[in-house]
Amino acid sequence: MITVHDLHKAYGTKTVLDGVSACFPSKSLTSLIGPNGAGKTTLLMMIARLMEPSRGEVRIDGRPVAGLAVREYAKRVATLRQSPDFNLRLTVEELVAFGRFPFSRGVLTAEDQRLIGEAIAFLSLEPLRHAYLDELSGGQRQMAFLAMTIAQQTDYLLLDEPLNNLDIKHAVQIMRALRRLCDEFGRTVILVVHDLNFAASYSDHIVAMKAGAVHCAGGVEHVITEAQLSKLYGLDFEITQGQRGRLCNYFNP
Repeated sequence: MITVHDLHKAYGTKTVLDGVSACFPSKSLTSLIGPNGAGKTTLLMMIARLMEPSRGEVRIDGRPVAGLAVREYAKRVATLRQSPDFNLRLTVEELVAFGRFPFSRGVLTAEDQRLIGEAIAFLSLEPLRHAYLDELSGGQRQMAFLAMTIAQQTDYLLLDEPLNNLDIKHAVQIMRALRRLCDEFGRTVILVVHDLNFAASYSDHIVAMKAGAVHCAGGVEHVITEAQLSKLYGLDFEITQGQRGRLCNYFNP
């Protein structure tokens, strides 16, 4: 389990996070939701050790992450930032191989090759294995970066808006893959997502943020309600319960 306690982040007089405490259950998919500027990405980047808090602490399985060596942390937690960009001309297979760097240090073993192949197969990317990234669509490229993250074989995956600019089919493919990682392989996934219906359909746990603080947190039935979402976004919502989960109507409620 990852927990954060009393996290603060400020830039001069501007407060981005204001006393955030939350838990992210193991072997579960947690969605971070909330309006723009709520502090979702800042929180995720602090968990990823890519940003230092002004105050507070992040713990992984009870241990402060600040005390972990970088290589040890990279073997526990993989991070996919928003709109990743490589300027090198790489094939899908070469990109996915970067996920093994914390273990191989650049010298791939037979075990590394096996795990690279499994990550590619897991996302059905075999036909694109030798294709170059600049030849792929945006959705295909995002799947390749996710395969790199999966190949890292960490217990925890942190994803910053992995559905950004994707069409519906690729977005569904990614969310189904993340759900399988939790259910079949016991991985823990934390992602920032703006589409509330994806959050409602695929999450075990949701942390809703507003103005740098936790607005509410819990299961889908607790967070995805008309009252909670109306306060969170300042919009009217209509929530309907279908056989496959809750649907949020905020277009014309």
